[in-house]
Amino acid sequence: MLFGLDGVEFGLIVVFLCLFGGILSGFPVAFAIGGAGVISFGIIAALDSAGILIHQAIDTSSGMYADLIAQGIKSDTISVFRYPDLPRLAEPVFAGGWERALDRNLSFIVNRMNERVLAGASIETLLAVLMFVLMGITLERSKIANELLTTMARVFGPLPGGLAVSVVVVGAFLAASTGIVGATVVTMGLLSLPTMLRNGYSPQLATGVIAASGTLGQIIPPSIVIVLLGTLAGDLYSAAQETRAQVAGCSDALTYLGEPAVVSVGTLFQAALIPGIMLAILYGLYAFGYALFNPTKAPAVQLGASNSEAIGRNHGLTWFLGVPALLVVGLIGLNSVGIVGSQNVIVDSFSDAGQTASLRTKVSESCEASMIELHGQEAWDAAKAEQEEIDAAGGVQEARKLTPEEREAAFQVKMASAPVIGSGLAIGFLMLALVLTTARGVSPTANTRPLLIGMAGIALGLLADALFISPITSPGFTVLIIAIPLVLVLYSCRYAAGLLGQNELLRVVFPPLVLIIAVLGSILGGITNPTPAAALGAGGAIMLAAYRKLQDQEKSGRIIIWATFSIIVMILVGVNFDLRVNQSTVTVENWIAFGVAKITYLFAIFGILYGCWVLFRGHVLTPIVRETAKVTSMVFTILIGSQLLNLVVISFGGEHYIQGFLKSFDNEFTVFLIVMLVLFVLGFVLDFLEIIYIVIPIVGPVIYGGTFDPKWVTIMIAVNLQTSFLTPPFGFALFYLRGVAPKEVTTAHIYKGVIPFVLIQVVGLGILWFFPSIVTILPALIPN
Repeated sequence: MLFGLDGVEFGLIVVFLCLFGGILSGFPVAFAIGGAGVISFGIIAALDSAGILIHQAIDTSSGMYADLIAQGIKSDTISVFRYPDLPRLAEPVFAGGWERALDRNLSFIVNRMNERVLAGASIETLLAVLMFVLMGITLERSKIANELLTTMARVFGPLPGGLAVSVVVVGAFLAASTGIVGATVVTMGLLSLPTMLRNGYSPQLATGVIAASGTLGQIIPPSIVIVLLGTLAGDLYSAAQETRAQVAGCSDALTYLGEPAVVSVGTLFQAALIPGIMLAILYGLYAFGYALFNPTKAPAVQLGASNSEAIGRNHGLTWFLGVPALLVVGLIGLNSVGIVGSQNVIVDSFSDAGQTASLRTKVSESCEASMIELHGQEAWDAAKAEQEEIDAAGGVQEARKLTPEEREAAFQVKMASAPVIGSGLAIGFLMLALVLTTARGVSPTANTRPLLIGMAGIALGLLADALFISPITSPGFTVLIIAIPLVLVLYSCRYAAGLLGQNELLRVVFPPLVLIIAVLGSILGGITNPTPAAALGAGGAIMLAAYRKLQDQEKSGRIIIWATFSIIVMILVGVNFDLRVNQSTVTVENWIAFGVAKITYLFAIFGILYGCWVLFRGHVLTPIVRETAKVTSMVFTILIGSQLLNLVVISFGGEHYIQGFLKSFDNEFTVFLIVMLVLFVLGFVLDFLEIIYIVIPIVGPVIYGGTFDPKWVTIMIAVNLQTSFLTPPFGFALFYLRGVAPKEVTTAHIYKGVIPFVLIQVVGLGILWFFPSIVTILPALIPN
């Protein structure tokens, strides 16, 4: 053996050195990864052909190996790490020669490129990366960060450490709107760092809070890291659990686990939201606490009011807290007593199928023993009792077609229990009422008559719904009934919009906030998957940037506003009307609705194209498209190169060697802790793309093949990578900030400043480690 190392170990070292040599060479990383794979394969193949590399494999024909198998030990759990005394066989690292390995690698790389890059199941999700990058870069170019920082500084500035807190708030906001770490750190470094230093802030606190807040884009959705990790996690978890089920003696993972072994990007977005907000809160609390103990290093700063009128405390508490809370509680109360709720009275043509047992019980003895060990004897006995009851009743009841009489009876039951007011109209009017109450709060001296007209319109609309609209009222007739109240409310909302525009905080925050809610709400609520939501975000970002550009040029942005309104109308019409006009019978109101939807759709497309023209004419669109193409092409090139490098590792047994080492530990937590430490160290010198595409596929079958929740595993990895981005001396965020920091800010200032935030990250990891429900609670509450 060369240098006393096993051939596979030496091959892993060669791959490691080639990879880091390629990265440190200054050659583009996207191509250095693929080049490292080619060079390392050539070196290993040459050494193997010369007979220098020897792999000490377990002799599977030996008596000791046969004894282990006879004891019921699974073959995939037998390794040189767990059983070092087993007889070995000396063999080359390429079992069939390097020529065969090369031929297999070439065929595999073509198949993997087809599956994961060109036409595979994950390509639709990967397209979300393109859309989210376009959304983020567009918002960055629209000066949203500049206005947000200025506005938040005015709001939080009078507090101790207020400027630092404002940076955290803006960092979380930008993370939810862009998801690009480098862009966020650079933008906030350019805009907020000089202001904080000019107002007497400590360079350590200023740089630390900027670097830490910028990395929130790693975890707060829509995070590109979560999208890319999610595409891998789904495949790895499914395959690993299938292998685990077969090792346990079961036919498939669904039988063994009692549930499908799936995890989606949308579910991971849900899982990442609370941990991301938790980290942002911890950052803000540290900045506030630091200012309390060191007031001279984080002083309060008065930067002017964000509202055109002075707002008294009682007035603000009444209209910003009291009245909105009363409206929300009132709606919840009406819903709890059955006055407000869903008015869906549609009856299915078929009856519901009978319930199956909680676990499949007709399995082999080995599978039964494994399932009892996993789920417990009590759960198994309960499933057996359920299955016996089902069998006694003749088996699982199949769905059957209902008779007209049965359908009519079910319909009458639903009609009798239907709420008086539909939840859709109630929630819509609640949102409009909150607009009116907020407008009253920001302008104490304004004329309240238009606002009272709007509130009267809301009350009239709810009354009309209760008296004249039933669950079977057609959508067209419903529109006619609430037309007059709706006109009153919209008239009032137009007046309210003028008052709200006088408040700088609302004027700056509201448009991007609506965009973020639309994108994340559709994903987190399970309405759609990330790709259509990302497309909505990209289109909305283009229109928002165009509107800001028109404002800078002192031109009217009415076309953009009307295009936005058209999108809202189009969505409302599509949700409430049947637009399938290719049916044999189509009602007049559905034809009218189809026409309205078609017109609004065409105008919305025109608005997006007009927005693109405004940005192109303002010399903004070209750099946006160029930067988007640059980032996305880098992502996909790294994806291709990493597949090549992974296949090289697999070809000489490196992947199985690493997995065998990890499986040699009996404690799952120990294995996961080792992986987390390795990822943390690799995060110093590798970007998250390289770690996701090179390291995760190798260790994934082990960490996703146990009892841990895949959502928790994925979020822990994401937070861990975020921590390594901050850690001196190699954290990427530190280099981003160093590149834009003034000369008086030294590298030592940056390093000292981020250390407390690294500790906060470690504390956050510890909290998630001991309380995994923080990750899993939101996906459990929201259907996806």
